[in-house]
Amino acid sequence: MGSYSHALPEPTTAAGREGLAAVLERPAGSVVALDFDGTLAEIVPDPEQARAHPATVPALARLAPQVRSVVVVTGRPAGVAVRYGGFAGVEGLEHLVVLGHYGAERWDAVSGNVQAQPEHPGVAAVRAELPGLLDSMGVWRGTWVEEKGRAVAVHTRRAEDPQSAFETLREPIADLAARHGLIVEPGRLVLEVRPPGVDKGIALAEYVREVNATAVVYAGDDLGDLAAFAAVEKLRSDGVPGLLLCSGGEVPELAERADLPLPGPAAVVAFLSALADRIEGRA
Repeated sequence: MGSYSHALPEPTTAAGREGLAAVLERPAGSVVALDFDGTLAEIVPDPEQARAHPATVPALARLAPQVRSVVVVTGRPAGVAVRYGGFAGVEGLEHLVVLGHYGAERWDAVSGNVQAQPEHPGVAAVRAELPGLLDSMGVWRGTWVEEKGRAVAVHTRRAEDPQSAFETLREPIADLAARHGLIVEPGRLVLEVRPPGVDKGIALAEYVREVNATAVVYAGDDLGDLAAFAAVEKLRSDGVPGLLLCSGGEVPELAERADLPLPGPAAVVAFLSALADRIEGRA
């Protein structure tokens, strides 16, 4: 796993160094929060084929018992993230929580159950209208609709010109979403339609308050993670130290705000393993 496998990289910002120091000094009060796709799992053409990096579960099984909790914050359904991550029934992951659908669903390792909010009725309406919209715009070929239960996403990664298809669809899908009381979350060649009032920032901030965390780490890779970055920045201003990690450099808006840019999921997982090493060394 390269140079990250033994040494814990140092954040490039003062706020990030303060956040890391707080985690190392008080790990039992710290929350380590992680996006899934692009952060723990490589981005792949077919989202159904995404799986956590092979070293993810061993790293988290070592880290989770030493911190307040490890939280996976994802737009995926909680149960799907658990399955694709291989998180269920793993010794050491009793402190793992998955906040799926941006916090509308929650899976706790202790119970193994998913708790969920009611589905927004607009999602079913958009789901029914999307095929006709894509066909009428002549971009059906190569686009792919992902069913996410409480949300629906249109991927253009397989299109002949992925970026052009993404830009062509952006406004029409936003209009369709607005007609049904929903919003669009753009990502890396994906447009996700979901209910308003839920995002990774809200989910993360509520969880940090719930467990009264003394420090927080957040790692993400895409535009949807900007809300979580903003939540950590707000927590910092309220006196809760935080560390922001960016996985990959495809989204400059995120990389520029990170305290520690990392090349991708392998490096993120190596950081988590190195963090577990350092905490164990202090015990």
